[in-house]
Amino acid sequence: MNDNKAVLSVNTDVLEKMAEIAAKEIDGVAGISKRAIDLRGAVKNKNAFKGVKVESINGALKINVYILVEKSANIKEVAEKVQSNVKEKIQTMTGTAVTSVNVTIADIKFSAEEEEA
Repeated sequence: MNDNKAVLSVNTDVLEKMAEIAAKEIDGVAGISKRAIDLRGAVKNKNAFKGVKVESINGALKINVYILVEKSANIKEVAEKVQSNVKEKIQTMTGTAVTSVNVTIADIKFSAEEEEA
C-alpha cells in the first residue's frame, strides 16, 4: 500500500492577498492601509509597505491587518467581523490553523467634501 500524501505550501504573499480580500469583504471596511510593517526591511524590501502581514509560527499562522474604516461604521463590530472572516477564509482555503488575527484601525475614511472642510 502506497501512502502518498500531498503537502500544501502557500506563499506568504498569497496568504496576505487572501487575508486582504477577506477583510475587504466586510461592510464598513474602506480599504487596507499601506503602512510600513517592518521598518528594518523597508530599506531592502519594496514590499515592506503593506497592510497585511502573515507570519508562520510552528505551522500556525498569525495575521496582522491594518484597515481603513468608513466614517459611519461601528469600529468594534467591523474589526470583529474582519477577524472572523479572515480567520475562516484562510483556514478553509489552506487547512492551516490561524492562531490570531490582529486588526488595527489605521484610519477613518471621510467623504471628499468632509476632508476639504
